[in-house]
Amino acid sequence: MSKRDYYEVLGVSKNCSEAELKKAYRRAAQKHHPDRNQDNKDAEYRFKECKEAYEILNDSQKRAAYDQFGHAGVDPSMGGGQGRPGAGGFNDIFGDVFGDIFGGGRGGGGQRVYRGSDLRYNLELSLEDAVAGTEVKIRIPTQVKCGECDGSGAKKGSTPTTCTTCGGHGQVRMQQGFFSVQQACPHCKGNGTIISDPCTTCHGNGRVQERKTLSVKVPAGVDTGDRIRLAGEGEAGESGGPPGDLYVQVQVKEHSIFHREESNLYCEVPISFVTAALGGELEVPTLNGRVNLKIPHETQSGRMFRVRGKGVKQVRGGPVGDLLCKVTVETPVNLTRKQKDLLKEFSGHVEEGGGRHSPQATSWMDGVKKFFDGLAG
Repeated sequence: MSKRDYYEVLGVSKNCSEAELKKAYRRAAQKHHPDRNQDNKDAEYRFKECKEAYEILNDSQKRAAYDQFGHAGVDPSMGGGQGRPGAGGFNDIFGDVFGDIFGGGRGGGGQRVYRGSDLRYNLELSLEDAVAGTEVKIRIPTQVKCGECDGSGAKKGSTPTTCTTCGGHGQVRMQQGFFSVQQACPHCKGNGTIISDPCTTCHGNGRVQERKTLSVKVPAGVDTGDRIRLAGEGEAGESGGPPGDLYVQVQVKEHSIFHREESNLYCEVPISFVTAALGGELEVPTLNGRVNLKIPHETQSGRMFRVRGKGVKQVRGGPVGDLLCKVTVETPVNLTRKQKDLLKEFSGHVEEGGGRHSPQATSWMDGVKKFFDGLAG
């Protein structure tokens, strides 16, 4: 990872105390925490960098080696240190922040604890509920802390014992000459403790499978792709560690009338040939009632009308959007003989106007004529 000076990373002096070091780590970890900086790769990198620096400087032996030899003194590839800091996955990172800083890390008797996994739930909403906001009940399968052993995995009345193979470190080192290899302890499987008398309910796992019902408050204005975070509602941590989080992923169903784009709503409104030619007034729906839409005479198909303030107020704030109605002129169907005769008579009168009544068609035909004249030339 980074080769920046560890003291510089945490913003402390070389003679800082353990309390000053932990305070600096807490401040840096909270600043760069992934939950506060979603989709920010630089913050994720800084977060891991802080974790690495704290792991080294918080260990007296590693700190002494680092002060004397620098990064080479704690680089596992060169035989130094106790293993690569920051080499764990995101679960390990979360475990350190919520554990070491906020009371986890190791349980009683030196037992290692790990933060539980985050969960995801896909929530499908109607457009009406997404725009207005709602509260829904969801039911999810998850691993929860065993109530019988309080997550320790040990039978009630007993406690895990420190592994004699690794001395509670969870890792063992094999060294031959200049080469040193560190691996998870095969006896305790990296936990640092042994459960000799496991809980009969969870069989030593510390967690049991359950389905739980949660109430999710959906704020007004959410849209597809938005996430709602329920802190602490993910899977229970191992060996009594803190739980993960639940992320509710929002998916808004397609609507039969409206189409949403950010804060605006769009819809198509069919109108008759007579209304388009002579003008009129019609009712159009909105998500909170009906409004009257005035259609001026000689309206062409495809014209867009804006109804202000009848759109969506986005969840992140800002003004309420608009409703945009696109009118389409509908061609009459299933005509009677008399209706057809009347239309033919009407068409004759229109043609007598010499194109004055159909300016778009006349302009298009003029363009076609010029095109063919150019080909002939």
